[in-house]
Amino acid sequence: MKTALAVFVGLLCAVSQAQVTAVKAGRLVDPDAGTVLADQIVLIRNNKIEAVGKGLTIPAGATIIDLSNKTVLPGLIDCHTHLADVRNDDTDPFLNLKKTAAETAFESVPNPRRFLMTGFTTVRDVGVYRALNDIAMRDAINNGYIVGPRMYVAGAYVTITGGAGAMTGMAPDITLPWDLRYGEANSPWEVRQQVRQLAHDGADHIKILSSGAVLTHGSNPKSQEFTLEEIQAAVDEASHFGLRVESHAHSPQGIKNALIAGVASIEHAEMIDDEGLALAKQKGIYLDMDIYDEECIQEQGRRGHIPLDFLVHDAELGALQRENFRKAVKAGVKMSFGTDAGVCDYDQSVKQFAFMVKYGMTPMQAIQAATSNAADLLGHSDIVGSIKPGKFADIIAVSGDPLKDISVLEHVEFVMKDGKLYKQ
Repeated sequence: MKTALAVFVGLLCAVSQAQVTAVKAGRLVDPDAGTVLADQIVLIRNNKIEAVGKGLTIPAGATIIDLSNKTVLPGLIDCHTHLADVRNDDTDPFLNLKKTAAETAFESVPNPRRFLMTGFTTVRDVGVYRALNDIAMRDAINNGYIVGPRMYVAGAYVTITGGAGAMTGMAPDITLPWDLRYGEANSPWEVRQQVRQLAHDGADHIKILSSGAVLTHGSNPKSQEFTLEEIQAAVDEASHFGLRVESHAHSPQGIKNALIAGVASIEHAEMIDDEGLALAKQKGIYLDMDIYDEECIQEQGRRGHIPLDFLVHDAELGALQRENFRKAVKAGVKMSFGTDAGVCDYDQSVKQFAFMVKYGMTPMQAIQAATSNAADLLGHSDIVGSIKPGKFADIIAVSGDPLKDISVLEHVEFVMKDGKLYKQ
């Protein structure tokens, strides 16, 4: 009896001593409602938001963070990153052949910290050449070994042999190590096998490639790669494990095949046509369009840091993608925020907000794309995407008003992830 009483008293003491933080927000953006609230108090207990409102009583002994002169927003979410790849001035995938998997992993360690410091507290990482490196990075962050955003990872690219996600351009008598050919599949049943293997190895979602690519040797962005039946197999098999599928797709038919198959999102979507836009809207499928990284591709081209065949692939696609982005916004298609981070350096993704506004979004729509919409796409609206009770305490703050000048999001001054302060 005494032992039980001691345990109960101990639990009461632990609850009472739980870390409580009160954030005073001068302006608080609510992307769920599309509004901005004034003079709010956010109460955080440990790593979760406990209450939000005006004039809330702050518990005695709480840590107070005064952001009364700031605009406070939910932590940002990028739905198309490559944080577990080595970033440098040369975008040639052949660089992966010059480093061991261990070198790639260690050299990638700074990437997630840099990304977090720009305000992104959650990412959907959509593939690596060295298979499963992103799973290791996600777990290293979760275990506190390295610093970075909350990661939901793909594990590897699921691609046809010689396809957009494959290591291509080598002599036919060269045999690649397992991790550089992990995701190759060439029939519906092989696709199912790859999905099953990725689910077993710990992937959070599945990345397939249904068209050729810009940054792949010997590829044609206008081509279709996986058949409709193969993409349907991926979506169906992934659903058995509770996983969603996103599809890299540039070409009109590659996009439509993925839409018909029922993927969660289309990545890039440069050449989406009117039929594709109508289908995406009808089926409620997100477009995740990286309309800023064209700036980086062209700059690398001017400096001679990108293979010529990649520049040929890219010709006119950037302008077309931006025009189709404008059409998608006007048509009311669901849009999320994705930047292909790694094509541009890891502190540059915030620059896409200004381009999204330039090409048709309101500032609030751009913010929603990177918060509530992104959380919905990930299937995690219950824990991220807005500052609401029960969600993780992912909070950022900026000076100025991003609804008047979206570019202020390029200068995030305060970052809290999971109730822990990383930047102030």
